[in-house]
Parts: sequence; C-alpha cells; structure tokens
Amino acid sequence: MSKLTKKQKATQELMADFVQPATAVDAVDKLQEVAKAVSKFNETVECHMRLGIDVKHADQQIRSTVVLPAGLGKEVKVCVIAKGVKVDEAKNAGADFYGTEDIIDKIAGGWFDFDTLIATPDCMAMLGKLGKVLGPKGLMPNPKTGTVTLDIAKAVKDAKAGKVEFRADKQGMIHCPVGKIQFSKEDILKNFATLADAVLRAKPSAAKGTYVKSVYLATTMGPGIKLDPKNLAAEVKEIIE
Repeated sequence: MSKLTKKQKATQELMADFVQPATAVDAVDKLQEVAKAVSKFNETVECHMRLGIDVKHADQQIRSTVVLPAGLGKEVKVCVIAKGVKVDEAKNAGADFYGTEDIIDKIAGGWFDFDTLIATPDCMAMLGKLGKVLGPKGLMPNPKTGTVTLDIAKAVKDAKAGKVEFRADKQGMIHCPVGKIQFSKEDILKNFATLADAVLRAKPSAAKGTYVKSVYLATTMGPGIKLDPKNLAAEVKEIIE
C-alpha cells in the first residue's frame, strides 16, 4: 500500500470531523479551508451530479447552457465562423478570432487556440468536414447550446461572460465547473446555484423516480464533498434569492 503524501495527510486531517452530506455553504467553506492549507494554485471548483435519467432515450437526454453570474475566472477565447457583416459583428462584439474559409482551413490544419466556436447557420455546411476533429473536443457548434446563431454579438458576449455547457453523459452524470476556489464564497455559491437551478429546470418530463440522485462539490486536486440531493431545490432557491 502506497504511503500518503503530506498534502493527502493534511487533507484527511482537515476532513476528519466534517459531517456529510453537507449544505452547499458548509461545503464551500470546507473546500476553501482545505485549498488554503494544501493547494499552491487557484483550483477549479467543480459540480458533479448524478441524475435519474436514461440517456438511451432521446426524450431523456439533457444538454443545455447557462451563464454563470460570477464567470469562470479565466479568459475565454472565442472564435467565430461567419460571412459578410456577421464577421464585423463578431469583431465588434469582442471575438478573438473571426473569418470564414481562412479559419476553417486553420482548424483543418490542427489549430485549436480557442475555447468556444460559434458559427452562423449558413456556415455549418462548410464545418461539416471538421466534425470528426471538433466533435471529440466538444467544440462543434450546436443550436441547442446557442453556438449556431445569427445573433453573433449576444453569443460572443455570453461566452465571454462565463457561459458553460452542461450535458448528461452515458451514465447520466453532469460534470461542470462553477468557478475558482479563490473566488469569494458568495460567488462560488451563486454560480453553483445558477447551474443547479438550470439542471433542475431541465428535468425531462419522461424521467421517472428520483431526478437528482447525488450532488458533489469538489476542487481539481481536493476532496469531493457530498451534498443532500433532497435539499438541493430549497438550497438553490435560498442562495438565488
């Protein structure tokens, strides 16, 4: 059996008497306490939710986006593929990269120096050939996430403001960042509540039984803290209000 590192021992000691499931407020307090004691970088705070859905059925798949009120704590590089005046619209809205065939050729050549790719509907046919490289990276524009749109200005501004996509994987799990551990406690909680509220609202009408089966808040290198899924809706409402 491998020995625990100093960080792992310190984390275990800090978590020893911590009661779980915890409230979101207590969870964030503890994650910040642990990070302050053992972490040397500004870790990402993540939310992990297991949902009672069967993603094999089309009417139980969940995929949407939400703009986190406190952002993600990092610069989001936005690339727009459009034509004519829409290219100017992208430039004026603050997109980092914009163009048409020139951008598509760069991506085809292996360039991926961006976090979000937005396209106008008339450019999607040209992007089709890049599906095999954009799809696995989660970068393919999609109308469901607002990245295929004629309202380029809004799409760019939302992406820059901290818009994140959440989707259930094959196991019905949602994994999504909700900020940085060095954010204020209030900002982390607002981001978490905004995401959780969006997931709760996205419940498919075909889903039966318990919808949210488990909820965890965690940091990149830190512990995962279990929340009480039965109290999630009430906690979210209280935080948002």
